[in-house]
Amino acid sequence: MALKRGFYTIMTAQLFSSLADNALFIVAVELLRSRQAPEWQSAALVPMFALFYVVLAPFVGAFADARPKGQVMFISNAIKVLGCLLMLTSVHPLLAYAIVGLGAAAYSPAKYGILTELLPPSQLVKANGWIEGLTIASIILGVVLGGQLVGPLVPGKLLALELAVPGLGLAITTPAEAAIALLVLVYGVAAWFNTRIPRTAAALRHMPRNPLALLPDFWICNSRLWRDRLGQISLSTTTLFWGVSGNLRYIVLAWAAAALGYTTTQASSLVGVVAIGTAVGALVASVRMRLEHATRVMPLGIAMGLLVVLMNFIDTVWLAAPFLILLGGLGGFLVVPMNALLQHRGHNLMGAGRSIAVQNFNEQACILGLGFLYSFSTGVGLSAFGAITVFGLVVAGVMWVIQRWHAHNERVHPHELERLLDIARRDDLHG
Repeated sequence: MALKRGFYTIMTAQLFSSLADNALFIVAVELLRSRQAPEWQSAALVPMFALFYVVLAPFVGAFADARPKGQVMFISNAIKVLGCLLMLTSVHPLLAYAIVGLGAAAYSPAKYGILTELLPPSQLVKANGWIEGLTIASIILGVVLGGQLVGPLVPGKLLALELAVPGLGLAITTPAEAAIALLVLVYGVAAWFNTRIPRTAAALRHMPRNPLALLPDFWICNSRLWRDRLGQISLSTTTLFWGVSGNLRYIVLAWAAAALGYTTTQASSLVGVVAIGTAVGALVASVRMRLEHATRVMPLGIAMGLLVVLMNFIDTVWLAAPFLILLGGLGGFLVVPMNALLQHRGHNLMGAGRSIAVQNFNEQACILGLGFLYSFSTGVGLSAFGAITVFGLVVAGVMWVIQRWHAHNERVHPHELERLLDIARRDDLHG
């Protein structure tokens, strides 16, 4: 069954928005380094981006459910543009980058929530495979674009244009600032495609006038997913995966500088290499995996963690490239079916926008916690090699615990688990 036409508009909007997000991360790292900021501030970019995902999690899901999701995505990209413009002022780059994270936090529930409104459950794994694969492709292109924008060739040409931001009187005088000005245009293209996303037939859910009234509802939804025998496993797995992979972006940059002596531009290509593997793994999972078999991929999480530790023994790019492709491939194959299962359970339990907000809260809280841990460790002198070892052992150990948790559910609650799997199996087959 072919995917609906509106799905491809969503994919195109996601391509440009994610492209700019990932290019901006590389540019922001170089912006801080060019200003002689301490290394911990560059590491802190990851948790600062996650900050509003956590703080606003109780509200963004309801916001996404209360309005047409294409409109929500447009507003979110406008907020990202504001964050970029603030980077060109005297506002500290970490604070401005947090505003971009605010836009991303509002964007995510709409992006994933519209999938469950537009498509039947039988197409969720396939759709997730495509959109995750496209997101990873945009990561590849984004980090390469960001690296080139601050590399030795492109900045001179941009600065020769004598760019300025109209109406704000902001002169562009450094390579990183010129790159940020260009990325504002990319976000603008994404916003235009957001206006072309079709309105679905899904009913809008009223958002209360007092936003604080959403807090009890959010915690009820959060507890409901954690109590669900399949929701708790898929949620814990995706939470751990994104917590580690979110910070791995910067760890790869730091590792490439320490092990290979790479600049930001050179190291950004290795982040893209990981993304290539993830894209392949995600697309293979979308074809090979079924919704009710999602829990079978958990051993790949343990293997992924152990492979992260092995990065410490690689000191040439000829070994690093295939190794990072394999590492990314395992991650992509792991996260796609688990993400689809989580969306399916969340949609059944509480609605698309709220379930995605709960998912984002847990995943970004993990990114926030691990990111601050890594930033603090860097500040007190822990090497990139030490951080890689800690991260790898954490993901392998916690994935082993999650696997044992699921095995416990199968022994103690077999009938409840079988009922939930039957629902997934039926929806997967009949949509």
